[in-house]
Amino acid sequence: MDNLNIPTHVAIVLDGNGRWAKKKHMPRTYGHKNGAENVVDICLYAKERGVKYMTLYAFSTENWKRPLDEVNYLMKLVIKFIDSKLDILMEENCKLNFIGDLEKLPASTKEICIRAMEDTKDNDEITLNIALNYGGRDELVHAFKAMIDDGISKEDIITEEMISSYLYTKDQPDPDLLIRPGGEIRLSNFLIYQLAYAEFYFTDTLWPDFDRLAFDEALEEFSRRNRRYGALS
Repeated sequence: MDNLNIPTHVAIVLDGNGRWAKKKHMPRTYGHKNGAENVVDICLYAKERGVKYMTLYAFSTENWKRPLDEVNYLMKLVIKFIDSKLDILMEENCKLNFIGDLEKLPASTKEICIRAMEDTKDNDEITLNIALNYGGRDELVHAFKAMIDDGISKEDIITEEMISSYLYTKDQPDPDLLIRPGGEIRLSNFLIYQLAYAEFYFTDTLWPDFDRLAFDEALEEFSRRNRRYGALS
């Protein structure tokens, strides 16, 4: 394990919470609660392994279609998560960042997210991005609108670097590795611009069961990949 090629930035789709709860004959909210408990443990272990950035897909722009009681629970769960985990994130020098359209969140959820980002902004050992009300296509729409607001037109030289500078992850390297627990094999509108050259790793393990050993298995698989970026070996 000591000789692995460790990715700088790991993205994870937090999938399988509801199915995990169903297997235990519990409500879906029980799965979300346990999935949230797993976030900090995996993040801090990733820091131990040398990962510098993690981006976790927690709530998409499409998730508003879910039952109202589940959506309300998830919005309150964000508040409970920050209240209970902020101290340890500070102790571990972890910068907490929320990406997505935060303006559409309930006021109490939005306010605590902003406060947590402010409180942890100077931490620099690992950055934990939590994608909340996030959609990859929506991110690009916001980016292009911001470019227009800044006076950029078709006469200007538009580069990939310019577009990247308007994304939520503008100050960070693109993910090297995408991990999707839960058995599904798709992106689900997650970081569709940034994941262009990431390595994908899919597993049937449900997110609440995705432990440090499972994370190490993903790192081992990543280390075996030959990343050519369109060139020859």
